[in-house]
Amino acid sequence: MSRQTAKTLNQAKAQAFADRMLDTLNKASAALMISVGHRTELFDTLADLPPTTSERIADAAGLNERYVREWLGAMVTAGIVDYDPAGGTYFLPREHAAFLTRAASPNNLASTAQFIPVLASVENEIVESFRKGGGVPYSSYPRFHEVMAEESSQTTVSGLTDAILPLVPGLIENLREGIEVMDVGCGRGRALILMAGTFPKSRFTGYDFSEEAIADAGAEAARQGLDNVRFEAQDVVRIDEPARYDLITAFDAIHDQAAPRKVLKAIARALRPGGVFLMQDIYASSHVHKNIDNPLGTFTYTVSCLHCMTVSLALGGEGLGAAWGEEKALELLAEAGFSQVGVKRLPHDIINNYYIAGRN
Repeated sequence: MSRQTAKTLNQAKAQAFADRMLDTLNKASAALMISVGHRTELFDTLADLPPTTSERIADAAGLNERYVREWLGAMVTAGIVDYDPAGGTYFLPREHAAFLTRAASPNNLASTAQFIPVLASVENEIVESFRKGGGVPYSSYPRFHEVMAEESSQTTVSGLTDAILPLVPGLIENLREGIEVMDVGCGRGRALILMAGTFPKSRFTGYDFSEEAIADAGAEAARQGLDNVRFEAQDVVRIDEPARYDLITAFDAIHDQAAPRKVLKAIARALRPGGVFLMQDIYASSHVHKNIDNPLGTFTYTVSCLHCMTVSLALGGEGLGAAWGEEKALELLAEAGFSQVGVKRLPHDIINNYYIAGRN
């Protein structure tokens, strides 16, 4: 830094920002190690142990002690695991386990931390897209559908029958009596499989672009012996089933589409008179200044830039991104022909809005 530049700086402000950047580096590193802790089930192991040495933790988890010890160092310095230097023991407080273990689902934030390394794996391709435009295709993301299915199980599947479906008056009763349901961008089909098992008189169809995800969904439905649900690999923009469905759902799927306007219009056409479109999508504003106080604002824009926006652009799409926002969502729903749209939130879900849309 030149002397002249130093003189023009507000030193206190500069130091505060430097401290914030150091904190960011530490927290970003913690996120990576939290993902490791989830995948190795170390948090689950620690939650069942009293204050214990790294050797005993490694034995209980069936892992290499040297790696476990280094991981524990990151957890201790991040303030996640307690350490007693006198006894050389480590302990995961119950208050921390409540947000880090599989038993804590749907509050397991360690599961969500997996998105950080998944997204980081495409950094080189994203940087190239910054320079040349275009996007990064779904095929470039290792474990994406696996991680997304796990996240969906927490945010969507866990609250589906008790909280999400009841947002639509009378829907539970209709599902019990038997209706036609389609899920757009179904992924591995966890939501549809739960509904198919819960409401055997209704019939369910799931469409997704990914053949890998559809194969997994079909295998799981077969494993559970469900004959009222089918899955098909299809570009949802090509859905052409006029007035076939009583309920159409889209869980965190519309903003990823290459042609979201065409998809929404296809959904509107596929609804029967009096049918309902239930769309779960990211809670955000379409205006960046209104997202400054969003508790997941930075995370949302990061996931968008490194996945949601770029996979759409890779297909020559609109690239709405995860932060397309409530204002833009309402605009596109109206453009598609939905004249009745309500927006609701759920206490257990800080990530999403729920749009309930119908047509005249």
